[in-house]
Amino acid sequence: MKRLCEKYAAKLSNQGLAAPGAPIIGGLDAELVWNRHDPRIEHLAGIFDAMSINSLVFAKPAEPYATIIDFLARKHPETIRPEDTETRTFLHDIPVCHEFTTKAISAALKRRKAVIIPGEGIASFGTVSPEQGFVFYSSTIFACTVLFFSEYLTAARRNYLDEEFRSTFARVVAALPSPRTDIPNLAPAPLADEETVLAAMTEAGRAVVEYGLVDSFFGNISYRLDDTIYISQTGSSLDELEGCIDPCPMDGSTTAGLTASSELSAHEGVYRNADALCMLHGHPKFSVIMSMNCDKKDCPNRGQCHIKCTECRTVDGVPIVPGEVGTGPTGLCNTLPPAVASSGAAIVHGHGVFTSGQPDFTQAFKRLLETENRCRELYFEQISALGGWNRK
Repeated sequence: MKRLCEKYAAKLSNQGLAAPGAPIIGGLDAELVWNRHDPRIEHLAGIFDAMSINSLVFAKPAEPYATIIDFLARKHPETIRPEDTETRTFLHDIPVCHEFTTKAISAALKRRKAVIIPGEGIASFGTVSPEQGFVFYSSTIFACTVLFFSEYLTAARRNYLDEEFRSTFARVVAALPSPRTDIPNLAPAPLADEETVLAAMTEAGRAVVEYGLVDSFFGNISYRLDDTIYISQTGSSLDELEGCIDPCPMDGSTTAGLTASSELSAHEGVYRNADALCMLHGHPKFSVIMSMNCDKKDCPNRGQCHIKCTECRTVDGVPIVPGEVGTGPTGLCNTLPPAVASSGAAIVHGHGVFTSGQPDFTQAFKRLLETENRCRELYFEQISALGGWNRK
């Protein structure tokens, strides 16, 4: 258990979500162990007595995320309510706790999977392993970052920016990591057999995480070899795909799809409608922010944009589409295939980016990275045009 605690503490730091040495992660097996010593463990340890959990993750976020969550906690002092897909799916909303005490933090975590303690950090938990707390912590940062930039754009459009928001925005932008523009050296075609395909998928998934094109490690990846789709399993880590890729015959002749990504049907739809051999799906932040950027007033679909949006919006030809994970009348299996077939990429409202390519993963990765970088450029172009930022 201690090794797991140390593993996810390192992941938080390696992904730039917490400063090196900052995470405090505890795990309960035969006994309660921690990745490091810290005086705050006195309060954190009591949460294990108050709740039925086996792990706890706590850390002050690295910048600019610490500034973002503290600002949002001042603006929304009780509950922060992002509108991205990850929040809608499992976070729901994020409570704000103004006391660093066992009682207060436990009360918040009994209602939700993560809690923000202003000036201190984020606490989250797992009932099976520290991986769950890592995911909830990371998703909290992702959701708050998307919300912060979305609210700033809305405030600029409506001329509601005050000095505190402007100065906070300036500090956040100054601390943002520079965008990556280099393309990794991924395994070249031909990917002619199962062993080669699995190795290439594992390598590409690791690169998606390394480039920060995901929320924690969420996303999925697939490759079509003849009439079999090799796809990452549901809930798998894109940077640890060894043994977590399912071969799914397109004729449905096996039950492998039961553990495959919940977006298998959308991937299959793309392969049936487009000249593609591989797909990547990530959750890059500015693509999600721009997918939710709409200034249409009095829209009858407001609040259900992710499934009912009828606006034909694009980012330099990359369509923005609605759609829920899975099948059904509003599922991505309906909206995604024609969009990807037309342009090789699509942005799903509040969710992320899907790209296709061939004959290997280089083209799909390039499309994913370029879509995110263009969304980031467009965001700051709009902010600058609205007088919300002085581009230098």
